[in-house]
Amino acid sequence: GMRGVVASASYEARQYGVRSAMPSVTAKRLCPELIFVKSRFEVYRQVSGQIRDIFLEYTDLVEPLSLDEAYLDVTDNKPGIPSAIRIAMEIRRKIFETTGLTASAGVSFNKFLAKIASDINKPNGLKVILPEEADAFLEQLPVERFHGIGKVTAKKMHRMGIRTGADLKRLTKLELARRFGKAGDYYFRIVRAQDERQVNPHRSRKSIGAERTFFNDLHTLGQMKEALEPIVGSVFRYMKQKQNFGRTITLKMKTPDFQIHTRSRTYNGELRQLDLLRQAVFELLESNWEEVGAVRLLGISVSNLLREQFGEGIQLELDFGEEE
Repeated sequence: GMRGVVASASYEARQYGVRSAMPSVTAKRLCPELIFVKSRFEVYRQVSGQIRDIFLEYTDLVEPLSLDEAYLDVTDNKPGIPSAIRIAMEIRRKIFETTGLTASAGVSFNKFLAKIASDINKPNGLKVILPEEADAFLEQLPVERFHGIGKVTAKKMHRMGIRTGADLKRLTKLELARRFGKAGDYYFRIVRAQDERQVNPHRSRKSIGAERTFFNDLHTLGQMKEALEPIVGSVFRYMKQKQNFGRTITLKMKTPDFQIHTRSRTYNGELRQLDLLRQAVFELLESNWEEVGAVRLLGISVSNLLREQFGEGIQLELDFGEEE
């Protein structure tokens, strides 16, 4: 329908300026021959499982980030292949043979660099960052390409004359902390390629949630309630399917200037009915929407779950195809 929102745009559509979270109407205006495809979540989950199985042929140290992205530690791998680059090539080939999908891979000596490398040659590339290349690579990298530096922080850095890793590296730990708070310490480390985080295959799922970005900001309580309705429905259906309900409800609101506000409330028992969940969300919204003003994103998550699940669950942040 024309009230829909673009969940994701193909590379071809992006050339016309079509972006995710854009209303279908706007997208159609930018690209009249645009073809809309309904989202098929079951298929994505099934294909995600096939890809996971390919990863597991090489290592059990697989940490999923979402349905279509994961960290792998292949230092000690099952086939005993000494080269991480060769493993990345094999995995990409197998994914293509099994699913017909292209995959991008980043290979490096820590998670941070591997993640950045995987973004460099999308949609179908392989990028390797060797230990001796890391410094030069990070020094020339624009700050907005650093994983963990978002749009707002990048703008702030630009205003301070910080455009590349080299600029960032010139700031002392103290200056960074003064200007960016706790994140400053993180920036200090990553620009020096320091990242000691382990690949953790058992991140337990502590919340179930979904959120959606709107192309046009919402200004009224009515608009916000209408927008939250399908999100509440999605989260409830998922909890019901997993028979896993929670007691704490969190409402997330992002304003047009990218400030994020969250409000939570914990109940005595699990919210096991759709109308209870809806009521809880609407109560949080009603008592907080005015001070927040306009929103460009709304989300809810439920925590304090009956059972903390392991594994990926469903990455509900993926945004649900069309708004009804």
